[in-house]
Amino acid sequence: MTMYAVVTLQDSDEVMVAPTNWLSEDKKQCYWPPFKSPEKYMEAVKNRHEPSTGGKPWEKLAILFQSEYGTYEQAKEKQAEMSEQKEQPVTQNNQVIETSPLSPGPSQFALPGMSFHGTKRKLETRDSHTSAKLHPGHPSFKQNTDMFILKNVKWIMAEVKIRIQNINSTDQTSTEQKNNILDAIAKMDKMDKDQRRKETIGVFGKTGQGKSSLLNAILGLDYLLPSGCFGACTSVVTQVEANLIDSNYTAEIELISKEELENEITSTDDRTETVIERIIALYGADAEKKTLEELKRDDKYTKIDNFLSTTKKTISHPEFSQEFTSDVARYIQHSDWYWPLVKSVTIKIPNCRELLEHIVLVDLPGAGDCNKIRDDLWKTKLKECSSVWIVSNINRATDDTDPWGIIQHCIQDLGPGGECRNIDFICTKTDDIEPEEYLESVHHSGDQMSLDKNPETGCIIHRNNRAKEIVKKKFENLEIMKSKARFITDVFTVSSRAYLKKNPHLELAETEIPKLQDVLKNTNRRINRELTRDYVNEAKGVLSFIQSVQLDTDEKMVEKKAEVHKALQKNLEKALKELDCQLDLLSKILDQCLSKGVKESVEQCVDTKNSMIASVAPADKRGFHKTLQALYKNKGWYWPKNWEKPLDLNLCLAKHMHDNIDENFNLIFPVDGNNKTGKSVQEQIDKFSIIQSGTAYSPSSMLYHMENFIKTEETKVKALLKREVVARKKKIYSSIETTIQNRMTAGYEQAANLKGIKAMERREKKITETIELLKHSMFKDAKMEVLSQFKDLKEQICKTLESELKGSVERSLSQTSRTPLMDVTGKIETLERLSKSII
Repeated sequence: MTMYAVVTLQDSDEVMVAPTNWLSEDKKQCYWPPFKSPEKYMEAVKNRHEPSTGGKPWEKLAILFQSEYGTYEQAKEKQAEMSEQKEQPVTQNNQVIETSPLSPGPSQFALPGMSFHGTKRKLETRDSHTSAKLHPGHPSFKQNTDMFILKNVKWIMAEVKIRIQNINSTDQTSTEQKNNILDAIAKMDKMDKDQRRKETIGVFGKTGQGKSSLLNAILGLDYLLPSGCFGACTSVVTQVEANLIDSNYTAEIELISKEELENEITSTDDRTETVIERIIALYGADAEKKTLEELKRDDKYTKIDNFLSTTKKTISHPEFSQEFTSDVARYIQHSDWYWPLVKSVTIKIPNCRELLEHIVLVDLPGAGDCNKIRDDLWKTKLKECSSVWIVSNINRATDDTDPWGIIQHCIQDLGPGGECRNIDFICTKTDDIEPEEYLESVHHSGDQMSLDKNPETGCIIHRNNRAKEIVKKKFENLEIMKSKARFITDVFTVSSRAYLKKNPHLELAETEIPKLQDVLKNTNRRINRELTRDYVNEAKGVLSFIQSVQLDTDEKMVEKKAEVHKALQKNLEKALKELDCQLDLLSKILDQCLSKGVKESVEQCVDTKNSMIASVAPADKRGFHKTLQALYKNKGWYWPKNWEKPLDLNLCLAKHMHDNIDENFNLIFPVDGNNKTGKSVQEQIDKFSIIQSGTAYSPSSMLYHMENFIKTEETKVKALLKREVVARKKKIYSSIETTIQNRMTAGYEQAANLKGIKAMERREKKITETIELLKHSMFKDAKMEVLSQFKDLKEQICKTLESELKGSVERSLSQTSRTPLMDVTGKIETLERLSKSII
């Protein structure tokens, strides 16, 4: 007869319940089902499935047999008792952190892919070893606590789901409540499955500055990215992220379409230098002046046409190898003909969840590289960055104009027009030093340095400290950093070669690679904590709803619920009115700033345009007519090959409007929603609530749980809206440029089409005439577009809050279920304790 056994997993010390038919005859091993969802696992346990069930092979685990019982419930009780005895609460900063299972049931089971004690294959770096038993001060303690909490809550909700599904009732109200609960749990499961929140770190740096080596060292995989791969002279946007699906090393190559290629090469008269470079790479040196029809007759055309028969190609290798890096490099580097046809390459690395689970590293080309831009791909990626790393060789970091020029050019797209919080400067190749030469320079400068260590190490550390001081001062003195956005800045001095054991003169910490790894780890922990908090909040809402619709013996409850319903409706109307009023005040602030910007733009736009053109034109104007033609053909935006930054006439024309709104825009739309500016849209959302403080119901009252349900619904919808605000503010800010570009498009096209004698002078005259003709209406239109989009955002916020909370109130105060559901009082208490443990 099959019974239920209580066993301890030898590898993790976790207590579990399993049917005895899962155990080996000697009871030293247990079959483990291949189901990732708690529901399927619980079903397999309760129904005592055979180990062959499910199609996929079951894993064998080493166990210590404890005892066996005739019923599942008895085994669960024993499991909970053993777990409580085994695990004791620990403290951190005088706060109790619950690390023991907080409810009966299979809360200690290590789900596949959710192991509390780590993954099967660890990242092979010099500091990868960590103890399975983590103390509260350990860097991974918070992350594992979050994983533990999330796992417990998932098990609780899986049990609730099964219990609710098994309720049989013909009562319509009970059926509706049951469906509402199951729908809410289904949404939670979908949120957990689909919501892979990502943050983008943009990496700037010319080829040769050490970007590839830097990322190889951070990931602990030497030669993963070949030299020049990350930042190579190509037209490809490259990004690196975690492979969370399987253990393969994968590269996804996105190709341009056949139509895009034909559009690029259609015109033979005004091809840009970048298009010419691509055509030569594809068809040979004699192809530059051929028409599209002539190129179609080339033998290579069929080969290219076949290559573009699909828009995506995938490379996948089960292990890291030279073959993988070579296969990827051919699509990125100039050494092969593929690169002109590639839009982007996404490299996915397995077994790096701790570093890259919620992070994407994106190559953002800067000065000196070839034109890597197709349409607005570069700007789009830039605006997605929550952090930026500026990478530069330490020998040039303090005096090279390129990285500082690109920071100043991109600051608006990163700050008010983006979501960047951090800009870090990374000085690379710190161990590339000649000690005698450096000591001589220090002596001449009159500086003092300690040589407690060997001369090479002492020189490296001294130069690192000097570089940090100089770079930090340059950050502090950048006026554009003060006026355009509020960033957190830091400076790192790294040696990738020393970290990868190729230089014995530096200790691990002195390479500063572990510091950058900690930046990634801390970002992942923060996002995991946010996701855990969201999931726990959702679960509390579902359980509070279940408890609020239970039968209540109070005869006056129907009357009381009607009073509460009326009060909440009134509170909702009042809160919406107050929110609308506050957002209107913010709109008026923007209106005033924009009006001043319109006035300055009308007065100075032509002079501003002329100054910009004059500042970039070579003294002899040789070849500059082609640059201007490409600028106008590309609707006012063009990045010439080997230029430090792109030409952006639309941004130039928007300058005065941006200058006048930036300060208040950063207060109204801070990137960090927790940054209290006194004016932010996020703060107004936070203040919104339909629950009046001071109301107190007994914890045993239905109304107490109803109020908790409303609070969790409020928290959920406000969190979603605050994330939407950050996304929408980028569109609002960029609408100034977009409006100007749209209004100028006809003039750009006319100017680009002018040819013949004195074509450059006639083009410039046409652009000046267009600006003069449009300036009064164009800048006013840009202002109205910003205000219109802000109004749309305000209406979306108010309508979302109204519809979502009205629905929540109706569900929580609708008729009480006539069929008893389940008492979840204990589970709610468990979730409350778990919620307090999210640190």
